[in-house]
Amino acid sequence: MTTASSRPGSTTSPGPLTRSERLDRLPFTRAHLRLLVGSGVGWALDAMDVGIMSFVLVAIGEQWSLSTGERSLLGSVGFAGMAVGAALGGLLADRVGRRQVFALTLLVYGLATGASALAGGLAVLIALRFVVGLGLGAELPVASTLVSEYAPARIRGRVVVILESFWAVGWIAAAVVGLLLVPSSDAGWRWAFAIGLVPAAYALYVRSRLPESVRFLERSGRHAEAESAVRVFEASAGIAAPSSDDVAASDLTAGAAPGRTAGAVPGPVASVAPGLATGAAPAGAGRVPVRALFAAALRRRTVALWLTWFGVNFAYYGAFTWIPTLLVADGFSMVRSFGYTLVITLAQLPGYAVAAWLIEVWGRRAVLVSFLAGSAVAALGFGLAGSVPQILVAGIALSFFNLGAWGALYAVTPESYPTPVRATGAGSATAFGRIASILAPLVTLPLHDRIGTGGVFAVFAAAFVLAMGGASLLTELKGTRLDESV
Repeated sequence: MTTASSRPGSTTSPGPLTRSERLDRLPFTRAHLRLLVGSGVGWALDAMDVGIMSFVLVAIGEQWSLSTGERSLLGSVGFAGMAVGAALGGLLADRVGRRQVFALTLLVYGLATGASALAGGLAVLIALRFVVGLGLGAELPVASTLVSEYAPARIRGRVVVILESFWAVGWIAAAVVGLLLVPSSDAGWRWAFAIGLVPAAYALYVRSRLPESVRFLERSGRHAEAESAVRVFEASAGIAAPSSDDVAASDLTAGAAPGRTAGAVPGPVASVAPGLATGAAPAGAGRVPVRALFAAALRRRTVALWLTWFGVNFAYYGAFTWIPTLLVADGFSMVRSFGYTLVITLAQLPGYAVAAWLIEVWGRRAVLVSFLAGSAVAALGFGLAGSVPQILVAGIALSFFNLGAWGALYAVTPESYPTPVRATGAGSATAFGRIASILAPLVTLPLHDRIGTGGVFAVFAAAFVLAMGGASLLTELKGTRLDESV
């Protein structure tokens, strides 16, 4: 039997490997790919819904003769729902499971988006967009938590950035829908919303096919299910499972998994992040209160993440929610505005790709800070652009760096917290960021009326600088195991 003390570079005490350690030592397998793609499709559908709204706002604003204030309210109300959803989703995921909440959020926002296609007035649409936001806000931190808890430690950051890259796929799909469908007729925006029913159907797949978090199952005392989930991933790697006698004697009673057989994949795994307690939480451990996020070992991480999430949300949603509208306000037609937005959006994919490669080379903090710096410079360039080529170059750079930063942020957020509060911590950071995503759509158009496009994008650049300050305070966690206890 392979024990923790026999692993090269191990700093843990002698004994059999825990299930978490068994997962950390696996290569990337077909089981990981199924989880990544299954979660990523949900992520892309989420992005498509948010992205479609930026195009729909242009059409509805013209058809319904909405004032600046009404358009701002409609653009921000979904983010108010996302703030509430992110906080509640994280809490629920730490109590009833990651997969359950993931599926529920898809169902909620899919049905509400489909219903938005039938809205006959502004008040109804505002109410439905708030409900959509509840589902959208809860899904993102839960999905990233689930994927990060299965990803091997040595590539965890890269895997989560790849998950985040599905956001670009969804936003590009939204841009295509916006370009081809929304301007096609007066009912074009309704058909765009009708496409949002797809997530509700996809929720059935998530509920039946994606695995539940092993760490959550262990904390819930469901050790047989946890062992079964780990063995599926080990089997996908071609690793023989431990004997049932060994499991009964160790894992099912003490929460520690037996070691792997001789077919195990070699290679050291770094110890848990410094400053936090080690060891798996016992089955039936009590609920950890939200105030644990501000305990001595976690306080700096929480503050740093909240600042970073606030700055990134303000700049991203302020810019990308209104880019089509601002281009129209600057004299471009709706179709040309949507076409330019599609070109700009395509740059999100290479931004994610570069961030995914660099995050396990430079580390999380270095990638996040450098991509935020690039975002700030690009935002200033977009605001000062005086021609179509300059707009496209600056917009492409903004997409590239901003979305690469998003990928790194989603990678570092769940791994900054121990298992009992991981989804709560990720959800709370996301929820705090959503405050900025509520404010940004509300203030962008009024600011544009006062200080113009250049001034607005200077404000976005300042928000990126604020996010850089928060990111610089984060602890570097490249290669560390996910911690199990507070």
